[in-house]
Amino acid sequence: MGSPEIPLPSPSTPAGAEGLAAFLARPAKAVVALDFDGTLADIVPDPEQARAHPRAVPALAALAPHVASIAVVTGRPAEVAVRFGGFAGVPGLEHLVVLGHYGAERWDAATGTVSAPAPHPGVSAARAELPGLLDGFAASRGTWIEEKGQAFAVHTRRATDPQAAFDTLRTPLAALATRHGLVLEPGRMVLELRPPGVDKGVALTEYVHESGAETVLYAGDDLGDLPAYAAVDTLRANGHPGLLVCSGTEVPELSTRSDLTLPGPAAVADFLAALAQAVSRT
Repeated sequence: MGSPEIPLPSPSTPAGAEGLAAFLARPAKAVVALDFDGTLADIVPDPEQARAHPRAVPALAALAPHVASIAVVTGRPAEVAVRFGGFAGVPGLEHLVVLGHYGAERWDAATGTVSAPAPHPGVSAARAELPGLLDGFAASRGTWIEEKGQAFAVHTRRATDPQAAFDTLRTPLAALATRHGLVLEPGRMVLELRPPGVDKGVALTEYVHESGAETVLYAGDDLGDLPAYAAVDTLRANGHPGLLVCSGTEVPELSTRSDLTLPGPAAVADFLAALAQAVSRT
């Protein structure tokens, strides 16, 4: 007996319906790009414990042979995303690409290597000031600093009052970023400082053009995915059908712009599996 049929959800917008139809008609000309945390992996209190949903990698491996390319586009270091995702050495994912640090780093499954630029000097300078800054705010108790090499992030999810800590620290961290030539990227109970000129929209646009794809599917869950959404809108305007998928409804700035909103990573994994089933029949 074959695998049970997985229903393929329908986009709620005409542009999304057009994007899905183009994807199904010519999957070999489509790029599938996905965020990691919150999209392929559930959001957890300790980011070091994040792992890809158990159904995500098998679904990607089933889909990958039928499409032009699959890319994971994440704010994490590429090597960390590969390790937490369990992407290395998976049959079917021999050509997977992970664009880490919003595209500043790249891991290719074909070679197993990471390419990256030299770190921005402002990152280490701002990181050195961070402990003194956090000590000045009682709300910072329970916050956790995630080191990313090319960037760093302050997580407030484990603080006594996560939202209050997030709101209190947002302005001083923005000022810290400005002093050192960095940008502040807010997310779901996280504030990240990173170099300017690097975002998921730039990374996605460059990768779609590199791949020669005609159609692009992008799935994300947080504010850092908005530039990728904007990139898909631009690609659509230039004749590339696209499908915007949102994982979860916690970030209305994303879910209200998506063509298809799914409840979370488990549903994203099932959607990828449904796509794999659908294109395997064409």
